[in-house]
Amino acid sequence: MRDRAAELLEWYDVHARVMPWRVGPADRAAGVMPDPYGVWLSEVMLQQTTVAAVRDYWRKFMGLWPTIGDLAQAEDADVMAAWAGLGYYARARNLLKCARAVVADHGGVFPRDHATLLTLPGIGPYTASAVAAIAFDAPETVLDGNVERVMSRLYDLHDPLPGSKPQLMALAEAITPKLRAGDYAQAVMDLGATICTPKNPACGICPWRDGCAARVAGTAAELPKKTPKKKVPTRLGIAYVARRSDGAWLLETRPEKGLLGGMLGWPGSDWSDAPVAAPPLDAQWQRLDATARHTFTHFHLELTIMTARVDPKAAPDRGMFIDKTTFSPSSLPTVMRKVFDLANATLRHD
Repeated sequence: MRDRAAELLEWYDVHARVMPWRVGPADRAAGVMPDPYGVWLSEVMLQQTTVAAVRDYWRKFMGLWPTIGDLAQAEDADVMAAWAGLGYYARARNLLKCARAVVADHGGVFPRDHATLLTLPGIGPYTASAVAAIAFDAPETVLDGNVERVMSRLYDLHDPLPGSKPQLMALAEAITPKLRAGDYAQAVMDLGATICTPKNPACGICPWRDGCAARVAGTAAELPKKTPKKKVPTRLGIAYVARRSDGAWLLETRPEKGLLGGMLGWPGSDWSDAPVAAPPLDAQWQRLDATARHTFTHFHLELTIMTARVDPKAAPDRGMFIDKTTFSPSSLPTVMRKVFDLANATLRHD
């Protein structure tokens, strides 16, 4: 049997996806190495987010902060605003913490080894392996959702995730080559993303088709098996959208810890089964005949929207009024943008 890694790298040399943060196999063979900062930034953004969604965000961040030193010096609010819409906002907070740690503790140079990468804020085993392999060609094994699917099918493994992760890691490690580890890491993820897809895998054009146990058994489409998820609960909340007669909007910065930490948003209640009303100032609040709905990782959220027009002397208990000329709805996280889109027609100034 031919070496599996060699088979996959041969395929990758022809079919590698083109991405703005990637150094392709031809350039890599010519000695061009990736920017570790760009690789790390892409891997953080790609966590639970599609490549299509990340491309423009990655370009925007690299344009605003082209080096890790630039990012480390950036204002928190600016980074959070640039991240708005990408979701999972703890990633943005950890992005800043990690950049500042690299500058403070490593002279602005990314560590090359897996163990040291793991000491950085927000970097877990997968991200450490991906950065070490892709940026530095270290023979580290990546195991994301794509690779889990490829390995479970290659070996026809029916033990359900997440319990089967250690076994899948061992299988993946056994194939990871010592040479061209960075190209191989990207190749196996490309294979899962473009050929060994969740539905209707294109087994006929797969470079590993001849050695794939699930293809032979006819079980590829049903793998990987997963432990059934618990039903996602629904939480309720109240969002208060106030606008002054001069056009300014009342917003607040959410606490650093918790969902949407450090992001701008509308003042509101707690998110629970029975939220307690918590208006940020005395006003004639009107309930909007619409509900903002959003799904987070572990729960659905339904926000009742209360709107009010207030005069310029209004003094809120919390939050601050932001002038209409500096307020940008695009800087809001997605759920808060949904609230704005629903409330804006009621509070729009002509």
